Parts: sequence; C-alpha cells; structure tokens
Amino acid sequence: MSSTPFAALACPLDGGALKRHDGAWRCAAGHSFDIARQGYVHLLPVQQKRSRDPGDSKAMVAARQRFLEAGHYRPVADAVGRAVLAGAGPGTLSCLDAGCGEGYYLRELARTCDESCDEGLEGASDTPPSLSLLGLDISKWAVLAAARQGKQAGVSASWVVGSNAHLPVQSGTLDRLLCLFGFPVAAEFARVMRPGGVLLMAEAGPDHLRELREIIYPRLKPKRTAEPAAPAGFERLDTETLRYPLELEGAAPIADLLAMTPHLYRAGVEGRERAASLESLTVTVEVRLTRLKRRGAEEPAA
Repeated sequence: MSSTPFAALACPLDGGALKRHDGAWRCAAGHSFDIARQGYVHLLPVQQKRSRDPGDSKAMVAARQRFLEAGHYRPVADAVGRAVLAGAGPGTLSCLDAGCGEGYYLRELARTCDESCDEGLEGASDTPPSLSLLGLDISKWAVLAAARQGKQAGVSASWVVGSNAHLPVQSGTLDRLLCLFGFPVAAEFARVMRPGGVLLMAEAGPDHLRELREIIYPRLKPKRTAEPAAPAGFERLDTETLRYPLELEGAAPIADLLAMTPHLYRAGVEGRERAASLESLTVTVEVRLTRLKRRGAEEPAA
C-alpha cells in the first residue's frame, strides 16, 4: 500500500519536535517516549488525562471492530476516501484521523487510494498521492487495536495515544484532518493544519440510528436542523449526506452497534434490555460529511 508513517510529531510536554531513534521518540529537551512492540507510542501525559483509563474501553473497541469489519459502514468509509482524495495532486498527502478508534477509516482510506491508481477516482488527480498517515485516539485499547490491524493490512502509519485537545503534532504540517464522529477542537485543528488543508467532519444526521434510539429511549430529542457556522480559521466547502437502510440479523451485531455508541451508557436499564431481546433490526444510517478549508492568515472570514 502507498502509505508511510507520519513523522512530524511534537513532544506533549514542551511542544518540541520529536525525532525517532532506537525504538523511541525523543525531543531536544531529552523527553523520551518508547515505541511499544505493537508499533504505537503513548503521548498522553498524566496531566492531560481526566481518568485513569480514558476513552473507549477494550469491550467497546472490540464491538466496533467486529461491526465495522462486517462492512456495515463501508459506504461511509468509501465517501470519506473520496472526500479526502478530492483535489489532491501527486506527492505526499499528510493525514491525521483525530479519534481514529481501531483504525478502520485510515485502513479504508489507504485501500481507496490504492484502488484509485487502477480505476481512477472522481475528483482525484490522475496520479494519486502517497499517504503519510497518523492515527490518534485517547483510548490506549483503540490505538493498540489500530496498530495491530494496520500491520496485518499492510498499512504503514504512526499510531499514537493522545488527545485532540493537545495534539502532539507540529504546527502547520497536515494536509487533511479527519474527525469522524469524534470530539472536534477547532483551535488545535487549525494549528496543526497547513493553509488550504481540508478538515473532514462526520456527524450523525437527525435520523441516524433512529429506529434503535426509539427502542432504547422513552422519547427522542427534537431534530436539530440548523447548520453550525464554520469554526474560526476555516471556511465551509461542502456537505454531503449519506443515507441508507441497514439490516442487522441476529442479536450479536445489534449488541455490537449499541456497544460502540454512547447510547449504551445513556440508555436506561429497560431500554438496554429491550435492545438485547431483538433478533433482527433495520436501522437508518444517516451521516453528514462536511469539508472545511483551513484559511491562510491573510484570508478574511467568509
């Protein structure tokens, strides 16, 4: 696959550039961070943690891995790949997935890039770029799974335990930044991106998993229809809405879907029990993909 590990990492303690040497990342001040045998590095200092083991649990990561590898969100991954590669010329495209989970979307992006070499991809250059990939998540279990699966799939990437609020990335080094169903931090995203780079946001649409939510909650919140303004430093390019029915057969994939979402903890006991009793379920997948361009310092807000 045409991908390489992203190397412009920054020390989470002093912000200095990190250099890889002898199985560790080190900064000029002498801070050193060992690379685990699975291939990831932990760049989340204890002072940046809100709990002892932040982020998704081992069980949530395993549920998401099973669900995604079954192909249920493959249309979303395909659309993400198209959006990332749109307008990209030859050369190296540096890309961070901020909140990468177990790495599914970066692996699928690498696959899409490789397929575009053979088939041509609408909106992409005739010569697709090579990818410099970074996957970051606050959950050590997610990053561990991402590093393992990335190696098995032949995807070369840097895998980092870190926080979106304090990205261990050198300023102005990214061409693409993905925040897919995650926690955006606009100021940090703007800091690490090059002018003209593209931020891709994926958010649940008003009817996303509505049928499941109707089962687990006594009532649903009113739909939000207003489109939020572009954050400071960015201008909106376009928004694409993906919508399709998803048929789940058997209790296991339904349980995995619930376990990989925040609804598992938001729902009450009775709601979770109703979901656990299901043997089949058809849900609506509705995802909004929004592309925003990182403005240069001289560009006024639109």
